[in-house]
Amino acid sequence: MNKHILSTSLAFLLCLAACAQNKTAVKFSESIDKANAYKHLSVLASDEYEGRETGKKGAWMAADYIKNYFKSIGLKGPVEGEYFQPIDMVTYNLTQSNFKINGQAKENNKDFVIPAYNVSLQGFNFDVKEVLFAGYGINTADYNDYADIDVAGKVVLIFANGNPTLKDEPAPADRAARRKAMAAKRQKIQYLADHKALAVLEIDPALDNLSEEAKLMYAGSGQLSLKTAESTARMAKMKPFASISISTATANELLKASGTSVETIQQKISSTGKPASFIINTAVSGSALKSEVKVRAENVLGFLEGSDPVLKKEILVITGHYDHIGLTTSGTDKVNNGADDDGSGTTGVLLIADAFTKAKAAGKGPKRSILFMTVVGEEKGLLGSEWYSEHPVLPLENTITDLNIDMIGRVDSAHKDHPDYVYIIGSDMLSSELNAAGIKANDDYLKMNLDMKYNNRTDPNQFYYRSDHYNFAKHGIPVIFYFNGVHEDYHQPGDEVSKINFDMLARRAKLVYFTAWDLANRPNRPKVDKNEDGTPKN
Repeated sequence: MNKHILSTSLAFLLCLAACAQNKTAVKFSESIDKANAYKHLSVLASDEYEGRETGKKGAWMAADYIKNYFKSIGLKGPVEGEYFQPIDMVTYNLTQSNFKINGQAKENNKDFVIPAYNVSLQGFNFDVKEVLFAGYGINTADYNDYADIDVAGKVVLIFANGNPTLKDEPAPADRAARRKAMAAKRQKIQYLADHKALAVLEIDPALDNLSEEAKLMYAGSGQLSLKTAESTARMAKMKPFASISISTATANELLKASGTSVETIQQKISSTGKPASFIINTAVSGSALKSEVKVRAENVLGFLEGSDPVLKKEILVITGHYDHIGLTTSGTDKVNNGADDDGSGTTGVLLIADAFTKAKAAGKGPKRSILFMTVVGEEKGLLGSEWYSEHPVLPLENTITDLNIDMIGRVDSAHKDHPDYVYIIGSDMLSSELNAAGIKANDDYLKMNLDMKYNNRTDPNQFYYRSDHYNFAKHGIPVIFYFNGVHEDYHQPGDEVSKINFDMLARRAKLVYFTAWDLANRPNRPKVDKNEDGTPKN
């Protein structure tokens, strides 16, 4: 090939690439760099912030830091002039938790656990002289542990998990399988409640090897939840019904009076394929009381009004969750710093906010309005974003897209040799135009590897449903979720600032920024051309 022609062609292609870039957007992206990223993250993920657990001091400190930063760069407080959106969040704590066998008290969170979520506000109290053992607690046409048995008024002992009619059933290995197992477990308890059993004792081998910390989580005491009209009504309707999980050793202590054991009964049922229900002549008693405690929690919002008289009514939302999982009781390092999860995403939101406010101050601000929002309670079940989506400060019908940033500061094992990547999730779930906009922004400015591995609804990890963007997507708002994947320090104290790749954090934040620049200035909002299940809209 002619060398002159080759060099001319290359120059032409480079010109095309440069021409595709918006020079103003590039100019104001320059502050999105590793130095500014470190400035924020070194504070938010410091030991002083104690892992930023929702409802605790570290999260309140992070919220104050973000609020003060939003205010300092000129963003407005959109919540009646304030930056905090208070969330009506509560926890239900067990104030009493007792279980006795033949009058001998068993040790809470060792021999037994009372799941707080199963306890009504009235609590429960029972004291009986015998227990009905009912195998796996299954009631079907082919296999019935309750055949010719009236459970009304009885304390019933069952295996928490398993089904003897399903041979070689594997343990639940992914989130979908675990949800199915939990649904089956709830169905067993509901059967007993509906048939007026006094209480259920569930033999759960999981208790045999759990740490104290894990048992507290298992019990659900202190578990945060949103207080809504629906949840209040549901709690008021809950009927007192006792549900206690017991260890294998505790179950064997009960079964000893009948000359048998957990292992012996399981082998008998397995070999015969038939139920083995019987009465255990052993006295048991149990009681529990629960109280509601209000928890301080808030989303932090900063608002940048658009410059176009018409388009400024439409809002682009950029989110990241500032909470993490707090302190641990084991090991020498007690702080789960959450530098990547999601200190990196929160830092990205702050950097992008700064870039856009600088652009507006120079008279180059976006045509549409932008809401920069860091949410709380993501680690507790996407609670902060759920609250916003149900109590929006700005109308959801005017919200054109949510760009959600959750973990952009590390490199996973799949990309250790080629770290210039980011996982993109959800971009084409509702809007083909949004997906195209995100790809074009990358092609024009960064040319990173946009990895779509997790961009589907059937991925076993279920990442599409596991971060705050989903609470927008479920309302029909197009979303893009930016993610670096999990790593060995995920939800561990090792998720430290020292392990952050600040060059990649800045590049990924720039990708969000350039995508946001296009969305905030294009003539039309991204068209929603797909239903929530991915099928085309008519």
